[in-house]
Amino acid sequence: MTVSGPGTPEPQSAGPGASSVEQLRKDGNELFKCGDYEGALTAYTQALGLGATPQDQAILHRNRAACHLKLEDYEKAETEATKAIEKDGGDVKALYRRSQALEKLGRLDQAVLDLQRCVSLEPKNKVFQEALRSIAGQIQEKVRYMSSTDAKVEQMFQILLDPQEKGTEKKQKASQNLVVLAREDAGAEKIFRSNGVQLLQRLLDTGEPDLMLAALRTLVGICSEHQSRTVATLSVLGTRRVVSMLGVENQAVSLAACHLLQVMFDALKEGVKKGFRGKEGAIIVDPARELKVLISNLLELLTEVGVSGQGRDNALTLLIKVVPRKSPKDPNNSLTLWVIDQGLKKILEVGGSVQDPPGELTVTANSRMSASILLSKLFDDLKCDAERENFHRLCENYIKSWFEGHGLAGKLRAIQTVSCLLQGPCDAGNRALELNGVMESVIALCASEQEEEQLVAVEALIHAAGKAKRASFITANGVSLLKDLYKRSEKDSIRIRALVGLCKLGSAGGTDFSMKQFAEGSTLKLAKQCRKWLCNDQMDVGTRRWAVEGLAYLTFDADVKEEFVEDAAALKALFQLSKSEERSVLFAVASALVNCTNSYDYEEPDPKMVELAKYAKQHVPEQHPKDKPSFVRARVKKLLAAGVVSAMTCMVKTESPVLTSSCRELLSRVFLALVEEVEDRGTVVAQGGGKALLPLALEGTDVGQMKAAQALAKLTITSNPEMTFPGERIYEVVRPLVSLLHLNCSGLQNFEALMALTNLAGISERLRQKILKEKAVPMIEGYMFEEHEMLRRAATECMCNLAMSKEVQDLFEATGNDRLKLLVLYSGEDNELLRRAAAGGLAVLTSVRPSLCSRIPQVTTHWLEILQALLLSPSQELQHRGAVVVLNMVEASREIASTLMESEVLEILSVLAKDKESPVTRAATACLGKAVEYGLIKPSQDGK
Repeated sequence: MTVSGPGTPEPQSAGPGASSVEQLRKDGNELFKCGDYEGALTAYTQALGLGATPQDQAILHRNRAACHLKLEDYEKAETEATKAIEKDGGDVKALYRRSQALEKLGRLDQAVLDLQRCVSLEPKNKVFQEALRSIAGQIQEKVRYMSSTDAKVEQMFQILLDPQEKGTEKKQKASQNLVVLAREDAGAEKIFRSNGVQLLQRLLDTGEPDLMLAALRTLVGICSEHQSRTVATLSVLGTRRVVSMLGVENQAVSLAACHLLQVMFDALKEGVKKGFRGKEGAIIVDPARELKVLISNLLELLTEVGVSGQGRDNALTLLIKVVPRKSPKDPNNSLTLWVIDQGLKKILEVGGSVQDPPGELTVTANSRMSASILLSKLFDDLKCDAERENFHRLCENYIKSWFEGHGLAGKLRAIQTVSCLLQGPCDAGNRALELNGVMESVIALCASEQEEEQLVAVEALIHAAGKAKRASFITANGVSLLKDLYKRSEKDSIRIRALVGLCKLGSAGGTDFSMKQFAEGSTLKLAKQCRKWLCNDQMDVGTRRWAVEGLAYLTFDADVKEEFVEDAAALKALFQLSKSEERSVLFAVASALVNCTNSYDYEEPDPKMVELAKYAKQHVPEQHPKDKPSFVRARVKKLLAAGVVSAMTCMVKTESPVLTSSCRELLSRVFLALVEEVEDRGTVVAQGGGKALLPLALEGTDVGQMKAAQALAKLTITSNPEMTFPGERIYEVVRPLVSLLHLNCSGLQNFEALMALTNLAGISERLRQKILKEKAVPMIEGYMFEEHEMLRRAATECMCNLAMSKEVQDLFEATGNDRLKLLVLYSGEDNELLRRAAAGGLAVLTSVRPSLCSRIPQVTTHWLEILQALLLSPSQELQHRGAVVVLNMVEASREIASTLMESEVLEILSVLAKDKESPVTRAATACLGKAVEYGLIKPSQDGK
């Protein structure tokens, strides 16, 4: 009996809708055989909705279980199999499928019960017997492992909690072993059941950083993807205690606590994904309350005096990751609304704090940017005008509360908060600027004698200058003020900020050469001063960051780009700064690189539209002569020589909220520009570019992911993928490449993705399976019908390599499709590369599936002409492919061999067999030898 697929169900019982149920079931079976498991699932679901009998329902549910097993959705497979068993307790197929699902879910004790039932119902079934032996072995191994770790866990805790072992190598080794043990689910469960959380609490109480780190990392393993253990851990340690560890001065401990909290959030949101699911699995049904308690404690930590600046930043990072919805398709943004109501003022308080001189709250150089990003994400997560209006109202009330009645200190706090909003949700920032007296205070404070006051005011002015509503006002009223500050101030910290304001206003025309805000040469002078400050390593990093901000605006000008890439010292300083602790510089660095490589979106204007615009006296954007492709290529080469790839690789590794989706997109654009020329790709790979592109292709904006995926495709096409993406990394490349096959991508992206997948499919069966798992085959088949011959050829080449997989061979062997016909017809096309790909696919398929040989004469009446044309081709490769196909057909059937020998193929093979030794000669000789063996032809008198 068949146990791995839906099988052939019992005859349907007569009744209302029986024929429809039967037809849908048969359709589902056919789809299943063809590998379309989701389509089969849909057919079975429709059949269930047509009033099927209980017997039919049992069959349909177990078939749905088979589909879910193939789709690797084991929980649904278990559910469907259980429904089938409820309808028919003796259904061995359903019992076997449930055992498979339970085994994958790690519930071996339950899986073995189902298998024992299967064996009792069919004692002679070898499949059941073998499965039972296998699972019994797994259970024994698990019992041995669990019993052997009992003593180890106890011993490790004894060493760690022994005051006599302080700082010894023995203690260090014990802590490492504990962390490693917790990474495996069985080990984590053993620690958990051995009173581990209480013992880990004692390690945390010691206050020793090394022991605290070991405890936190072990707790990560215990809580990872396990909801019930997470809830139990929070119950023992206390939510407040766990969150408070974020605020410790030791950065490593704070980061470890941040990682633990992230794991806890994920576990509470997603529930149990693997491992044990006993009684404790039902500890919590709705995790919403636990989530809110955790988030509430994080919000409290933001404004708690005594918390380290790093801890505050980590709390903001966690809120950024866990509060907003992951997708706009999710209708529930209640968590965001709750956080806005409960904690918006606390976030604004961090955003309005200054680093120097220290205020009540300790903050870092990155705190305000992190607060801005969180505010921006919360605002973007709002769904309607009423929700946005509430956000504006809360912000404005908070700013007014500081602006009025708190003297100059209150006004500074209010203006600093406005700056924070302008860097984040700029709509809210613009509205705050319009509050009575705010803008006037900003202008007035720019002339203050106090450096701290000037800094706050000038920064607010800079951030306001980029907003559409205020730019014209500031251009008219602020330029003279900024120029005055730049020329007369004795403090570099003020001058550099004033310079950035001028840069921002001077770049208002973007890349439009005809829209110059300042006199000729002014932008070059500003850029020169920015580069000078950037290279001055005597200045603090926070101040030098502003020089990069200035260059990010000024590099819209191609003259500035050219001078910048020629300045080796400035590039070196820029790349060093990007690797520093000053994370807020990342976006400015990425923006400058995008400008230098011209990797922003630019469409060449239609000449007719340009003429029409000129006739209508409309403005026509002009491209700078130094932004032409030859100049861009030269700049890219200079950046590569300066080490841009290693700098960008470090930027991608940054675990900071400053690396936003927009920042990721900018980096993706630069990478794509860097790999445009084939000769530059080796340099990008050698400096770690392939590794850096993977996370960019898997996370960020849609455009950013697409650009990174295209860069990956270019690298995969021209370099050895196994060298470019060593180890397991090569399997991560498949998903981004498959994403480029979607119809919303350009033809070039489709083509490059197909070429890259062709290379991967030729490497190993595991990679081919990964491509199949990503559901790429239907899309690749679709491109085989494309009108564009390069797309058609690339898709056929990819299918040729995939044909080495059993699943693809099954698709070609299945009845009722034209896959084989298409390959035969393409083997007779004029395009040699397409013919080579199609004939290669035919050669592979006919060698592994002889049944296909007999179907070739049935798919088209021109099959003989096509084979003859292949054998007569001047191309050795085409001849060889044709000869292999003919040999496979001759070996498959005497009848086909007879047809071939009665045609001109015999004469062609005879001529080919007499040529000098080659793969073609050997294949032709083998064909003739088989024909002699069949008695269809006789050897010549010389025995040949």
